[in-house]
Amino acid sequence: MSWLAVAAVLGTLSVIAGAFGAHGLRDSVSPERLSAWQTGAHYALVHSAAVLALALYGSASGKSVALPAGLMTAGIVLFSGSIFGLVLFELRALGPVTPLGGLCLIAGWVSLFWLARPGASG
Repeated sequence: MSWLAVAAVLGTLSVIAGAFGAHGLRDSVSPERLSAWQTGAHYALVHSAAVLALALYGSASGKSVALPAGLMTAGIVLFSGSIFGLVLFELRALGPVTPLGGLCLIAGWVSLFWLARPGASG
């Protein structure tokens, strides 16, 4: 699957998650849990847009964006996915997964910096 398709899927799911939180959860979970859900949806959407930008950059430049796009994709799944699981199902076992997802998101941005350095071949 292309990074453009990955960005499209992630972006779609992010919007669905945001809408579900705003309309489907607001009366059924505590304000703290709803806030956590909104954070997960927000991070997913922002990083979906970053994956989209990476896909377009990779296509235009011919450079491989697999590392930053892959790390950001993993970060969305782990960070936002674990928050969604915690909010919906109170799966406490997912608690340690959230910071791992955050580390993947950070590593994605760091690897983008590495890709952007002068002389990088991608």
